[in-house]
Amino acid sequence: MNTYDCLVLGGGPGGYLAAERAAQRGMSVAVLEERAFGGVCLNEGCIPTKTLLHSAKMYRHATQSEAFGVTVEGMVHFSLPRAMERKRRVVQTLVGGVENTLKHAGVEMVRARGTVLGRGTDGLFQVAAGDEQYVGKRLIVASGSHAAVPPITGVREGLARGFVKTNCEILEMESLPRDLVVIGGGVIGLEMACFFAAVGVKVTVIEMLDQIAGNTDAEIASVLQRTYEAQGMTFCLGASVQRVENGAVVYQKDGKETTVPCDMVLLSTGRRPNTQDIGLESINVQTQRGAIVTDLQLCTNVSGVFAVGDCNGKSMLAHTAYREAEVAVNHMCGEKDIINYDSVPAVIYTDPEVACVGMTLQEAKRRGYAAREVKVPMQYAGRYVAEVDNGKGFCKLVMDETSHRLLGVHMIGSYVSEMIYGAAMMVDTQLPPSRLQKLTFPHPTVSEVLREALFAL
Repeated sequence: MNTYDCLVLGGGPGGYLAAERAAQRGMSVAVLEERAFGGVCLNEGCIPTKTLLHSAKMYRHATQSEAFGVTVEGMVHFSLPRAMERKRRVVQTLVGGVENTLKHAGVEMVRARGTVLGRGTDGLFQVAAGDEQYVGKRLIVASGSHAAVPPITGVREGLARGFVKTNCEILEMESLPRDLVVIGGGVIGLEMACFFAAVGVKVTVIEMLDQIAGNTDAEIASVLQRTYEAQGMTFCLGASVQRVENGAVVYQKDGKETTVPCDMVLLSTGRRPNTQDIGLESINVQTQRGAIVTDLQLCTNVSGVFAVGDCNGKSMLAHTAYREAEVAVNHMCGEKDIINYDSVPAVIYTDPEVACVGMTLQEAKRRGYAAREVKVPMQYAGRYVAEVDNGKGFCKLVMDETSHRLLGVHMIGSYVSEMIYGAAMMVDTQLPPSRLQKLTFPHPTVSEVLREALFAL
């Protein structure tokens, strides 16, 4: 039974990066993963969905290119089997890359589920995996999350017979439905709705809130919704799903029930941390509503135990897990570091893309800031006008009048997913707009809209 400086439960983004960083700092590390390395993000989330969304974008460009002087002669076809095969190749390539990186870093990869057995009198953590036991001086829990299944009548029966699918099952579908109902208008639901609508599926999104895209800036959510309604997508907001029947979903709004016939249902009602049945109670790790409680150094209430990624419920994004992993390892090594959740960006990879970081104006005011915002249309950037026909994109900056620093940046338009890191740096460094105005942006790029917005402040 080998003893390691650090044991990592879970080989997703937070887990594998924590293992890599700890090994690079000279620690002996074992990472325990019962499924494929890369976690949900690489195997069932970020990467496969973006691969399919790119295929759909290529198809849409081929069918809607006349405004740019390009006409396709004959029929344009979308092949789901070929798109799925490409998706599998992309995933396999990246999973292989993760495994090779861990191997070269000297991390032992254990392909089994890890369960914490307890902590010995010597202070070491005992973890079972398969028929073996592993002992570690420190423990990083990176157990991820799973799709939430709400207690809606007929949902579990629908899952059992394949009529209802989560993000996992829908990424393995073999044929396109004619009519799809998406339960949940959050990020995952919108991205998949975008894919299906782009390739000709009739899509209905049912959301219990009064806007789509969760806590996204309300005006951005409205523009996104209108864009997709113009393309044939239907949104039912402020609606509560009552039951799933054979070939239909029934929802209630304003006291009235409506039945929506469909061939397939995508259940996208959020995710829940994987904290059950992994032995956390054996060492008394504190949880709250199923999520592991952590501080800004990712420490739990138990000395030597850290929790990164979806299992702590703070921000279920792969890049958040990366940063959390680095903070946790830095803390282990005695380096002062904390995570700033206010400067973690978020992206919705629809078309147009949505990207934001920090607070909206409404949130800033609720938190007591003397905040104001400016809004600049994407048309201020020449490249946007050249590449987007009749675009409705814009950029918003939120500033604190007292400290003269940016509190938030919110954008909808092309390339914003690639621009948001710069905006995150502006928020994180707390540099005043007067200093940020001195940055030089390349021309012509869509990123110049940030420069225009800074001067508009």
